[in-house]
Amino acid sequence: PLTQYVDEARRRIDLALQTYTAMDEGCPPSLREAIQYSLLAPGKRLRPILALMAAEACGGNMAAAMPVACAVEMIHAYSLIHDDLPAMDDDDLRRGLPTCHRKFGEAVAILAGDALLALAFEVVAKDVAPLETAAASCAALAQAAGACQLVGGQADDVLGGWENGGIEALERLHQRKTGAMIRVSLRLGGMTAGAEPWQLEALDAYG
Repeated sequence: PLTQYVDEARRRIDLALQTYTAMDEGCPPSLREAIQYSLLAPGKRLRPILALMAAEACGGNMAAAMPVACAVEMIHAYSLIHDDLPAMDDDDLRRGLPTCHRKFGEAVAILAGDALLALAFEVVAKDVAPLETAAASCAALAQAAGACQLVGGQADDVLGGWENGGIEALERLHQRKTGAMIRVSLRLGGMTAGAEPWQLEALDAYG
């Protein structure tokens, strides 16, 4: 059943995220705590689950897709940390808990977000195989998280670039701010399975 699949996928994702954020002694304890606090907080894990499901739909497996699944969740967590900051949405709570900057201070929260963004690309570059797929995955993830997609949508949200554009402008904002990472989650999962171009197009349309 789907519920059992999702629960098992979420369990595996959480274990992998814990492993990736163990860090070595070079990471200050307060920074490590802030990273883990935000990344490992209870959540739906929608994006990484979509990556795993897309991989399996294209003939791959969870293990091969787990690095990209974790990477998209790291990008998602980083974006939430920065979204919550006083200069952005100025939120005090996230998933019923104090936001990262409320618990650890603004400086540590910004750095935790920065670290998660960097870690996402490190994970993909080191743990996705073959190397050609790792490089293509890094490029796809960077595009989805960049100035024309996720960050561009955030900028329009903060700067009010959509307010006079009606429903179409609001839809474009969410297609970038939220939709881009959902679409790339599916695409990355397919890429780890060696999906054909038509399969990637189908995953993108579904996203």
